[in-house]
Amino acid sequence: MPIVVQQDLRRLLGPARDQGQRPTCLAFAASDAHAALRAPPAPLSAEFAFYHAQRRAGLPPTSGAALKHMLAALKGDGQPAEAEWPYLDALPDNLDDYGPPEGVTVFRCDGKARQGSIDEIVRQLDAGCPVLVLLMLSDAFYMPDIGGVVTARSGEAPDPQRRHAVVAIGHGTSAGKRAILVRNSWGLGWGLAGHAWLTEAFITPRLTCVALLTEEIHVPAQTLAA
Repeated sequence: MPIVVQQDLRRLLGPARDQGQRPTCLAFAASDAHAALRAPPAPLSAEFAFYHAQRRAGLPPTSGAALKHMLAALKGDGQPAEAEWPYLDALPDNLDDYGPPEGVTVFRCDGKARQGSIDEIVRQLDAGCPVLVLLMLSDAFYMPDIGGVVTARSGEAPDPQRRHAVVAIGHGTSAGKRAILVRNSWGLGWGLAGHAWLTEAFITPRLTCVALLTEEIHVPAQTLAA
């Protein structure tokens, strides 16, 4: 069933990126939501955000990030442009060699986590604000249909062990039911060039929380040492 599009914010961001095999989905989603606040929007370093979120949490870069530490990193440590610290396909063998470059200019933003709902996501999208979405996955998410729509199969339950972060950037309807357009970090080969429509029946039981990056912190850009 074709999607009737009611809001589409893909224009705020460039092509979807690819996190590869690393547990960095939250860093990519947060980076894209942050980039959408800037004018003109341009990719920000997911590597930098991930590094500082893990440093704040006291966790190694081989594990996934937590939302509270990611939001703290965006506000306290900021992010430089992607070109200042491009994403690493793999970590160095010696983690002592893993760290941000010195003397980069960073941009910071504020953000808050909220209990998630379709109504909240739609409300923010209609205000022109992409929404950071945390959800549990199930098999249907991995293979959107030819129209880029993800619908839960009969009897398919969310898996609490498969948690993921995406950015909601649009909404519409499919067969009269609401659907949310999300931007993923699995490259251009997933869905519609890295995007897909999650039906309300799919997303509602899988949604764990949302976060809104509501304000770019307007202070002079800071140049920081590592």
